[in-house]
Amino acid sequence: MDDFETNQQKVYIFDTTLRDAEQTPGAALGIQEKLEIAKHLAKLNVDVIEAGFPISSPGDFEAVKRIANEVEGPEICALSRVVEKDITAAWKAIEDAPRARIHTFVGTSPIHMGRITRTTPEDTLRMATDAVAYAKSLCEGHPDANVEFSPMDAGRTELAFLYEVVEATIAAGATVVNIPETVGWTVPTEFGDLIKGIMANVPNVDDAIISVHCHNDLGLAVANSLIAIEQGARQVECTINGLGERAGNTSLEEVVMAIRTRRDYFKEYYTEINAKEIVPISRRVSRTMGISVQPNKAIVGANAFAHSSGIHQDGIIKSRVTFEIIDPKEIGWKESQLVLSPRSGRNALRHRLSELGYEVDAEQLDKVYERFLRVADKKKAVQDADLEAIMSDEIRAIPAVFELDYIQVVSGTRISPTTTVGIRTEDGVVEKASTGDGPVDAAFKAIGQVVDIQLNLIDYQIRSVTEGEDAIGEVSLKVQDNGHIITGHGASTDIIEASARAYIHAVNKLIQIRSEG
Repeated sequence: MDDFETNQQKVYIFDTTLRDAEQTPGAALGIQEKLEIAKHLAKLNVDVIEAGFPISSPGDFEAVKRIANEVEGPEICALSRVVEKDITAAWKAIEDAPRARIHTFVGTSPIHMGRITRTTPEDTLRMATDAVAYAKSLCEGHPDANVEFSPMDAGRTELAFLYEVVEATIAAGATVVNIPETVGWTVPTEFGDLIKGIMANVPNVDDAIISVHCHNDLGLAVANSLIAIEQGARQVECTINGLGERAGNTSLEEVVMAIRTRRDYFKEYYTEINAKEIVPISRRVSRTMGISVQPNKAIVGANAFAHSSGIHQDGIIKSRVTFEIIDPKEIGWKESQLVLSPRSGRNALRHRLSELGYEVDAEQLDKVYERFLRVADKKKAVQDADLEAIMSDEIRAIPAVFELDYIQVVSGTRISPTTTVGIRTEDGVVEKASTGDGPVDAAFKAIGQVVDIQLNLIDYQIRSVTEGEDAIGEVSLKVQDNGHIITGHGASTDIIEASARAYIHAVNKLIQIRSEG
């Protein structure tokens, strides 16, 4: 919840995830699922929950009614057309809520009046005021019930008529008039001027809260909502993850965090959202509706606090504020994420190794970093298990008489497998090639030609360290030499390379054993 001064003005957060976001194709919810999301919205501390459209189906009526009866805190709102039976159904669904709201709407643009309702402006105005008056009459006797009206497609409604509709519906009893940018038509300057015009040209505008409901067809829903606040709107209708019809609605998390983060700019306004629940409810809605959040989605996307550039990672390690304007813990993330990739620098690698419990000196870091880059070039991101496999190799490292420099394999169903290896020795890189009973056997034979040591392989095991097609494989093998059983280990995203590394590791251990005694 935002800290605020006594002279600040509250921006009410009207969540329509359970109504408008549920209109996202494939996002239909069951009654219990709606109820659980509604309870979480209450925990998020939204001001209003638009629970559904009761006349649309018996199931939606029952869901709205259960939410009204079981969810405490927010005002529970039900949507209806400007039709008496719709309004009656909406009221019956929410009448037992401690705080209730009927939300009724009709299209007011020439396009909607001409092609949907087929009514004149005069008839539309009468339908709107009659609906508000009827809804208001149902609310009488309830300790805390209100009426909201929306002139649908306000962004394409003629301004003089829009002002007339807003004034008349406020006079009829609406305490909230919502201005829907139904098709995302306007750009921020236009929409800001529209709200400014309402505030200046509707005589009784102070008798109601002006709300906005913006769609994202041009990607401007959040921007339009923010400029509307500056011009006098005090309620924003929005959804979790920005879900909704077509390209979606205003994203709740983006509006809330814009106001909260840019307090220097939006210093006159605040919301009462419990920000620590933003990420948890985003995940709940995504999981329940079966709609993944795009990775680069602001605030709640998987990459919102992930850094893969070496320069950025170095900055984050030194001071989070160098590349982050929000503390991820503030909204329910555990911490920022440093994604180790080919673009990561030594400092980021050292930092992550330290977090995993490995302390390395400069020389060790150089060697580990070289291995890390080879793995990173083959994978989108290097995981902790990958680093641990690399470090296991390094921890097991002994004085290296021989080191694998490169390996090449030619294999197929109709040719003899041939493996070529380049082995770094004290005299430089020596290249040898050999055929064998498979590319691993050929690699061992090629290595044997360089090291001039023939070993008897008695055990060979491989396991996947991480998941996926680009997983690191770790090879463990045992070889025998005159009674000595020696174990070798190697790791790589390429299993032939991992096998060669394990074999050379065993060779170096044997050389050390021979030198010691």
